[in-house]
Amino acid sequence: MTGPGWREPVLATLTDRRFSSAGWVFERKLDGVRAISSRDGGLPVLWSRNKKVMDGAYPEIVEALAAQGGPRFVADGEIVAFDGRQTSFAKLQPRIHLTDPERAAATGIKVYYYLFDLLYFDKYDTTSLPLRQRKALLKDAFDFEDPLRYASHRNADGEKFFAEACGKGWEGVIAKRADSPYRPGRSPDWLKFKCSSGQEFVLGGFTDPQGARRGFGALLLGYYQDGALRYAGKVGTGFDDRTLRSLHAELEGLEQTGSPFADPVREKGAHWVRPELVAQIEFAEWTPEGKLRHPRYLGLRADKKPADVVRERPGR
Repeated sequence: MTGPGWREPVLATLTDRRFSSAGWVFERKLDGVRAISSRDGGLPVLWSRNKKVMDGAYPEIVEALAAQGGPRFVADGEIVAFDGRQTSFAKLQPRIHLTDPERAAATGIKVYYYLFDLLYFDKYDTTSLPLRQRKALLKDAFDFEDPLRYASHRNADGEKFFAEACGKGWEGVIAKRADSPYRPGRSPDWLKFKCSSGQEFVLGGFTDPQGARRGFGALLLGYYQDGALRYAGKVGTGFDDRTLRSLHAELEGLEQTGSPFADPVREKGAHWVRPELVAQIEFAEWTPEGKLRHPRYLGLRADKKPADVVRERPGR
């Protein structure tokens, strides 16, 4: 039996098939940072999906887990910040890379931890139990006072919920097979219904700024396919002055002489960088040539390895 500690999370599979089924539950897709929380008698620990400790960035969540949960547990959820009524990855950006709790508090950005699964409680590993049973146990395991929140779900009516989600400007819906155990890794038992397109991309370069703009003009984006970094286009919107300066400084430290892309990239004033940074990008669609249409930068991700970034394609 595995005790409390980091667990590899289940990852949802993108699909363009919307459906309703009594055998599935449907949850709101949250636009934040995935977090595995664990406690083994001492203080709780917040883990990212790639096993980085995030306690310093979200100290109030660690405190809430200590006060509202039991002495031994492993739970799965999403840390979010709100921009109005919408969860916003961009709003969360100033806190993501922090390690000092005082600096995190000084940002003034309120965060919430939506819990949607329970992997371990007391002295029992619950991963083999059906999802519905795990969610029932989760609801009883915590008090759920802010900043902890229970991720509620709908039963059966996935298509109606998806239409409501898109109408409210949400990112989408996660459909989960109700009788499924918790299986780490990319799973067909968890599916993403997305209202708009977006995913992570690797930064492979940047262009010179034009006019009065500081820092850089656009970021050159890519994803991995068969071990090669493929070019997906450039993004030049979504940056404020502070981001242009700070990200440019980080990119300058990664500059190299040759292009990291397997494809020819013909961008005037291009600078190449080691492909070590991952960014979240929102876009309208993929063009027939395999490039992004109307992309917008949302922020850097510290919770995903560049080598894991691939082009997401909807499955049936």
